[in-house]
Amino acid sequence: MPDEELLYDLADLFKVFADTTRIKILYALMGHNRCVADIAEIVGATQSAVSHQLRTLKQARLVKFQRDGKNVIYSLSDSHVYTMLAQGMTHICE
Repeated sequence: MPDEELLYDLADLFKVFADTTRIKILYALMGHNRCVADIAEIVGATQSAVSHQLRTLKQARLVKFQRDGKNVIYSLSDSHVYTMLAQGMTHICE
């Protein structure tokens, strides 16, 4: 059995996936680096709502960002994020 603290951290990670807007943002970032305005347009949410959700995704280390002048460009943190989404989708589609 993993350490209790690791189990707590894993539960927190899965909680991040419990919001449809966050899932849409992650899908919008699959293979594409995007700014908040582009993400908001794709997911059909306000820039404020997207920024709020991106903060949560950053804290969970699911997305990363780079500054490009005044713009902030977001991307998936690594291939593990893609794998988690793909595995989840495979699981519910079976």
